[in-house]
Amino acid sequence: MAFQGGGQIDAMKIRACKETITRTKNEIKKAVVGQEEAMDSLLRALLCGGHVLIEGVPGIAKTLLMITLAEVTGEEFKRIQFTPDMLPSDITGIKTYDPKKGFTTIKGPVFTNFVLADEINRAPPKVQSSLLEAMQERQVTIGDETFGLPDPFLVLATQNTIESLGVYDLPAAQLDRFLFKLVMGYPTTDEEKLILKKNITTHSLEYFNLKQVLKPKEIIEMQKLVQQVYVSAQVEEYIVRIVDATRHADKYGVESGKYIDEGASPRASIGMYTASKAQSLMSGNSFVTPEHVRDIAPDVLRHRIILNYEGQAEEITQDQIVKEILAKVPVA
Repeated sequence: MAFQGGGQIDAMKIRACKETITRTKNEIKKAVVGQEEAMDSLLRALLCGGHVLIEGVPGIAKTLLMITLAEVTGEEFKRIQFTPDMLPSDITGIKTYDPKKGFTTIKGPVFTNFVLADEINRAPPKVQSSLLEAMQERQVTIGDETFGLPDPFLVLATQNTIESLGVYDLPAAQLDRFLFKLVMGYPTTDEEKLILKKNITTHSLEYFNLKQVLKPKEIIEMQKLVQQVYVSAQVEEYIVRIVDATRHADKYGVESGKYIDEGASPRASIGMYTASKAQSLMSGNSFVTPEHVRDIAPDVLRHRIILNYEGQAEEITQDQIVKEILAKVPVA
């Protein structure tokens, strides 16, 4: 196979990683009904050490998914409910003066392993931007001091698509720092019947008897394993051409490119490169194939393609554009 090559990862490590991910998913399913694609993407982001933005209507288990993930991985977890009156210091922390101790630093809720930024689009841009340094640099500056964040560190931000009053669009610079944007839809009728009996409203989280499957040290080890997955020159070229098609659609005959105002940034290429490695590992492979790239492309690209006014007026979605790009851009 042309895509296989390079240094080989220990087959036992690959198998163990796949089995651990499967056990983690099964444990999450005790509390979360359906939403398997979102589960896979969230676990993939965890393996990549990337952040996730989830969009969907209220009540479809966005928050529950993150809380359950924290429970089964044994990570420290904090939830920040974003509101219009928030200040950046409510997230990062403050420096204060105590007459007995002098100046002291009170760290904010961002100092944890998993941060749930609930309804992030309710807070003004200044507050949203206070997460930028934490998400990109894995550090926070309070006053004249800089503090490192724990490892692993994952931000899961949620936003709903229904309300337009009292919400603010996320700045493009912040959107670009999310590895994935996921769109969670309604459950099927069969899934909803199960939700009636098994839901967090009538049952506490303890009811589901969730077991810890992963430890922080194991997550870090799996993140290192992701970096060892082989990517051939052919697949690297494929990734670069997919991203290039978001910027120069005419070169690839992508008709929906006329609706693009701004294409994806180089962070998209990096994100696809890393995420395809994680997808390969989760599939039990030691090398990336074009199929792995296609599997993760929508999650990486949908929030990085900016539509022009014509695209917005025609109600074109980024997913439609990505679908055409994947159909038009050849592997070789």
